[in-house]
Amino acid sequence: MTHKGTCFCGAVGVEAEGEPQAMGYCHCNSCRSWSASPVNAFSLWKPEQVKVTKGEDHLAGYQKTPFTERMYCDQCGGHLMGRHPTLGMTDVYAATLPTLDFKPAVHVNYAETVLPMKDGLPKLKDFPAEFGGSGEMVAE
Repeated sequence: MTHKGTCFCGAVGVEAEGEPQAMGYCHCNSCRSWSASPVNAFSLWKPEQVKVTKGEDHLAGYQKTPFTERMYCDQCGGHLMGRHPTLGMTDVYAATLPTLDFKPAVHVNYAETVLPMKDGLPKLKDFPAEFGGSGEMVAE
């Protein structure tokens, strides 16, 4: 299946092919600040699964740390995705893909949460060990 989405104004189009590698919630301060919300819903894809289908000349980025290059539309400021070069993954923000059946499986950076969520999903203090985190679980 191909999931299609756009930025807020529609100038930039993106597609994600197939199924994401992971879906969940990030509670880190950076994601909260970037998304202007208490939690960020993510869907991780292999870079080859994601492509910009229109408006690439309007795709801008900001990279605060080597971990994430956050991509947005330079016309409306609408957030689209984050590229994680150290992980070899692209996070297409779940809200960007309206046809994606968002099924979160994990909470990451839960030690930084400002919105506790009692949903029975695993809560990681930071990141899974395979992504360079401690892999340590925290209580719901």
